[in-house]
Amino acid sequence: MNWYIGVLKKYAVFSGRARRKEYWMFFLFNILIAFALGFIEGLLGGPGYVGNIYSLAVLIPGIAVAIRRMHDTDHSGWWMLLPIVNIIFAVSDGTRGSNRFGSDPKAGSVPE
Repeated sequence: MNWYIGVLKKYAVFSGRARRKEYWMFFLFNILIAFALGFIEGLLGGPGYVGNIYSLAVLIPGIAVAIRRMHDTDHSGWWMLLPIVNIIFAVSDGTRGSNRFGSDPKAGSVPE
């Protein structure tokens, strides 16, 4: 959950780098929360406004963490526009050491 909150705290930070774990944990929690909201709204027979508001609220942080993930692999954030390529970069290990987008976010941390 800390990874999810950490991404939300960096709401619109498009610079720097994001580890694979940060990106995929945000993705996982985002899917779980969206599923739970949809399930609850389905049970209550609601029109789905809460799910739509949630989706809009996490749109900018989702784009920001995805761009930082591309930066970790030493690629421009514009690669997010190419669906297959961005998935390959998102699952790839980040550049060891510093790159043109900043220092290694894994430096000094426990290996995954």
